[in-house]
Amino acid sequence: MKDNNIISLKAPIENPLEALLKQGARELLHAAIEAEVGSLLGQYEYLTVAGKQAVVRNGYLPERTIQTGMGDIPVKVPKVRDRSKQGIKFNSQLVPPYLKRTQNLEEFIPWLYLKGISTGEMQPALEVLLGEGAKGLSANTVSRLKQGWEADYDRWRKRDLSNRRFVYIWADGVYCNVRMDDRLCLLVIIGSDETGRKEVLAVVDGYRESEASWTEVLEQLESQGLKIAPKLATGDGALGFWKALTKKWPQIKQQRCWVHKTANVLNKVPKAIKPKIKEALQDIWMAETRAAAHKAFANCVRRFEDKYPAAMKCLEKDKEAMLAFYDFPAVHWQHIRTSNPIESVFATVRLRTTRTKSCGSRKTTLSMAWKLMITAQNKWRRLRGYRLLADVIRGVEFKDGEEVKLDQLQETA
Repeated sequence: MKDNNIISLKAPIENPLEALLKQGARELLHAAIEAEVGSLLGQYEYLTVAGKQAVVRNGYLPERTIQTGMGDIPVKVPKVRDRSKQGIKFNSQLVPPYLKRTQNLEEFIPWLYLKGISTGEMQPALEVLLGEGAKGLSANTVSRLKQGWEADYDRWRKRDLSNRRFVYIWADGVYCNVRMDDRLCLLVIIGSDETGRKEVLAVVDGYRESEASWTEVLEQLESQGLKIAPKLATGDGALGFWKALTKKWPQIKQQRCWVHKTANVLNKVPKAIKPKIKEALQDIWMAETRAAAHKAFANCVRRFEDKYPAAMKCLEKDKEAMLAFYDFPAVHWQHIRTSNPIESVFATVRLRTTRTKSCGSRKTTLSMAWKLMITAQNKWRRLRGYRLLADVIRGVEFKDGEEVKLDQLQETA
């Protein structure tokens, strides 16, 4: 007869596929670190002391674990001994001495924060996404990470830009809710340099997309050494940005974003007619020449202005600015017609859609958004046809996306 009613339960069985992946990750990491130390030893192979090789293996550092998306991965980093007393050491590039977690694990933190997850809720949320490998990310750890990113942001916004040249810029205002009674507008500028690489130029705390706020952003870039105006700016129809830009850099050409314009036009028509108008708008910005675009423009207005005058008035408002891209290389059109470089970063994260009374601050939200953008920046591709940026900088004239040759210019004259 049993003297208790305790039922013995089996321990949970680890998923065989996950176990296999973790084992493969351990072996791959071990092999990569061994290759690193082998490369160092090979570099000093001919360095000797008293007839003996000067740089030799000397066991391992104590085993430690690194938090990854697949859970904790144990790692042992080799040590080397330098008999020549030159201070030669082995530091793995894959596993630096103080690495505790992989970067992609930390990328979840700003993403979750901007989704409205507070510091105290962060660990349970990460455990759902990443499993038990996220257990080390306590509320205190997350708070320290956030403080570090705030300091990183402060250093970043003061970096020197005096030796940089940007050809195209994209600007937009991204709104978010910080507290119940506090609404924040992040003013964002992304630039493409002469090599076609895109990078975040400014992420600034603004209360609204006003001329004064955008002027402050442009003045900050100037104070960092950005003196030469870009050739083209792309943004939505927010008047504040364009007013500030015209005063600060009057020579810059302006391109209105077709994604924003399309959304604004379609918001003024019934749902049933939206596909037809969207197709008509596409005929405009997909036209091969400015003349063809003007023709498609006129056709769209003629077809729909009687029934939907407000939508067509919205379309005609920025007509010439909508077609500025025709003065630049055709291979760049897909990049400069819209402000997608900014929109794509926040496409899956509309910042802090959940309002709370206790969590969140303006500075933390700002640094989290910056961290998210800097992380995304590392994955951005260069502009197609980036070699033509040198021609744009030199002031080469383009018509309908093609370079205007000297003989054509003489004929026009």
